Amino acid sequence: QVQVAESGGGSVQFGGSLRLSCVVSGTIWTIRFIAWYRQAPGKQRELVASMTSGGTTEYAEFAQGRFFITRDDAKDSAYLQMNNLKSDDSAVYYCNADHPAWPTGGYWGRGTQVTVSP
Repeated sequence: QVQVAESGGGSVQFGGSLRLSCVVSGTIWTIRFIAWYRQAPGKQRELVASMTSGGTTEYAEFAQGRFFITRDDAKDSAYLQMNNLKSDDSAVYYCNADHPAWPTGGYWGRGTQVTVSP
């Protein structure tokens, strides 16, 4: 059974940084596509950043220049470096991993809370 687990969330002051980690276990496949999403209270889940196995990245406009997604296929892991955090970045951050051999939509973690205080 494939499992996705996020970690690294927490409380940080305005302008601070956090590094989120995502570990995928229980699979023999190299992750083809991995992405970070976030969901704030009362809002829809939104894409933060994604990366293909070929290294192509995509960032939401709010993340450009502040957030950086990386991956380590040897560790079945991905990371999200978040800099210059703002109050609007407070949300639960989710990792999504996908591969053509997996069910549509891939697998999701349970999320990690990020809280940015003024």
